[in-house]
Amino acid sequence: MNEIESPEWHRSSLCSGGTCVEVAEFDGQYMVRDGKNPQLAALSFTKAEWLAFVAGVKNDEFVF
Repeated sequence: MNEIESPEWHRSSLCSGGTCVEVAEFDGQYMVRDGKNPQLAALSFTKAEWLAFVAGVKNDEFVF
């Protein structure tokens, strides 16, 4: 019987109380899910999309 692989989820070391997002790289995709509700569906991004998002965060392009 073959085991089904699953993503290895990661949280920031600055996350407290489980209220952060979790990120996994799996099968050529970058996935993001809600850390406090991990049973909900994850969002999936290509490597190019993920790298563009990370660059935007580092450049303060997302202002609330």
